[in-house]
Amino acid sequence: MSIESWLPIGFELPDGARCGRALHGEANWQIVETRGSGCALVAKTDLVAKWVGAGLIEDGAFREFAFGAENYREVSCGASQLLAPLADCRSPENKNEALAFAMAMKATRDIDPDSPLQDALYVEKFSRLLPSYGITSRTDDDIVLGYWLTGGARVSVKSFRRLRQMLTWMEAKQLRDVVQSAGFEVSEVMPLDEPRPAASSPVPAEKVDGERPAEREAEAPTQRTPGSSPKPFELPGRPELEEFFNEHVIDIIRNKERYKALGVGFPSAVVLHGPPGCGKTFAVDQLVEYLGWPSFQIDASSVASPYIHETSKKVADMFDKAMQNAPSVLVIDEMEAFLADRESGGGGSHHRVEEVAEFLRRIPEAAKNEVLIVAMTNRIEMIDSAIMRRGRFDHVIKVDYANADEVLALLDKLLATLPKDKTVDAGPLAKKLAGRPLSDVAFIVREGARLAARAGEDKLGQEFLLAALEDTPSRTEEGSSRRIGFV
Repeated sequence: MSIESWLPIGFELPDGARCGRALHGEANWQIVETRGSGCALVAKTDLVAKWVGAGLIEDGAFREFAFGAENYREVSCGASQLLAPLADCRSPENKNEALAFAMAMKATRDIDPDSPLQDALYVEKFSRLLPSYGITSRTDDDIVLGYWLTGGARVSVKSFRRLRQMLTWMEAKQLRDVVQSAGFEVSEVMPLDEPRPAASSPVPAEKVDGERPAEREAEAPTQRTPGSSPKPFELPGRPELEEFFNEHVIDIIRNKERYKALGVGFPSAVVLHGPPGCGKTFAVDQLVEYLGWPSFQIDASSVASPYIHETSKKVADMFDKAMQNAPSVLVIDEMEAFLADRESGGGGSHHRVEEVAEFLRRIPEAAKNEVLIVAMTNRIEMIDSAIMRRGRFDHVIKVDYANADEVLALLDKLLATLPKDKTVDAGPLAKKLAGRPLSDVAFIVREGARLAARAGEDKLGQEFLLAALEDTPSRTEEGSSRRIGFV
């Protein structure tokens, strides 16, 4: 993808470096090539002022210059100094590179504990992650570090065993050092003196944006599969969805050879649709955690771009990464943002047609390469009919408001871990919460616990749960709102 550079090729920066083409960029910054295989970060003055004000860099670390009517600041980095946005990362080449990033994250957090880092710029020269202060949803630091280390997988470094399975080129002790250098604890995970899992010969894979092809392990002793899980897959509050995943996904994976002999390959792609707050995301998260596979996500924050062709390119890259790390899970969140009907008023542009076409091509390819695709949407009626036909998404499951039995199952699960007195009875609460989003159920329990703690109690009582319910009208009811509260 070609970015429109702020500066002409050959423009001399204040430190003497000469600009090449723009590699990455957003509204307030650009990373450009410089002669000699280096890079330069060019940022607008107000963004650099934020970094200086936060104490992340010293005043004067960036050189000031003007071009046209704009004032900019810049810093150049040599070919050996990594400069890149986290959103377009590649996995590190060795332990030293991974360790340098982890130490930069720790140094950044020691200075600025609050700014989100998922859209930050990694400047190895400063050993800092510089936030871009975008509007994307905040991602926890453990996910940010896992995303960097794996080259794009949304895996937490706290899930050390899962991370270890993805980074087969790094010994467990080395990986532990990296994670701890970033400020995270590594609890019981994998014995550090455990022999390295026996892996099959690496399967060649075409490089994407210069990334090292992922090593793939076949039948490794530490590979977690649904068949080896000590517990069955459970989905509190959603028995029908739980049954669907067990029958159409987990059983096929667990008994792969038996299904294959009858012509049934990898599980088909699935669409979950329904009103907001009814448990779609929770269900997918539970499935990903149960499978223990690398997971990748396509959503507006990770792939949407205002630049021509960039969105379809990022979509293709995400599919490539998922296939290189197969078996894996690829989650498409808010699929209406990418896959709206091309004939509708909002989806008739050339670029929307291009994005839909990329999905049409990639979904069957991914399924053949053992990538489980799960998509979610609140607006199923907006989705392009070509995407929804069987052969791409074989299963379209509605996740609707919960009935009393489903609410009761979730209440029992949520209350099981809380200290409570004998007055607590989930039955009446379940009847009153029937037909409301499951997110309301979780909120009532949390709000009841808050009221109990505020009253000085050490146990949750029924009166606090009822008070929370009375003060929390359903947002699906027209005109309902709190007198004062939070959105």
